[in-house]
Amino acid sequence: MMKQRELIVIAHNLRSCHNVGSLLRTAEGLGVRTVYLSGYTPYPEMPDDDRLPHIRQKLHKQIQKTALGAERLVDWQVYKNIADLFDLLGQQNTPVYAVEQAKGSITLPGFQPPDRLALLVGREVEGVEPEVLARCKAALEIPMAGSKESFNVVQAAGMALYHCAFFQETQ
Repeated sequence: MMKQRELIVIAHNLRSCHNVGSLLRTAEGLGVRTVYLSGYTPYPEMPDDDRLPHIRQKLHKQIQKTALGAERLVDWQVYKNIADLFDLLGQQNTPVYAVEQAKGSITLPGFQPPDRLALLVGREVEGVEPEVLARCKAALEIPMAGSKESFNVVQAAGMALYHCAFFQETQ
């Protein structure tokens, strides 16, 4: 019987609504407990939304295009200040791992996930900011076999989430 892990995703400073929608859909499919949208990451409409109506409707429609209803199925929350989110997760004893190419990173195939963890993905081109990366327990790096230097942020998140969701320790 496979151990069920408690998975959390943090999407920090993503620009693309389509990436946000696709990430919500991926998270829902892999049983993620909560997706935190932080920094300037766009988010779907929500109760008491203080954005201008035409802005929130436009962003919601773009996110909905790739989320295909997952925005209604997965728990997502907005945290503008990532430091506050790190504080909250620290109080809950939830380690945060960045999915990022970084010095001293752990390759994803060799990572043994704990029972509860948060995976953080960052800016689509530049990656996770150094000051945010410094607050993470470690960086998880996905080995590349081709000539490109990185994967799309949602594909990287999906690979890392899949690994964490279905990882089984061998005896």
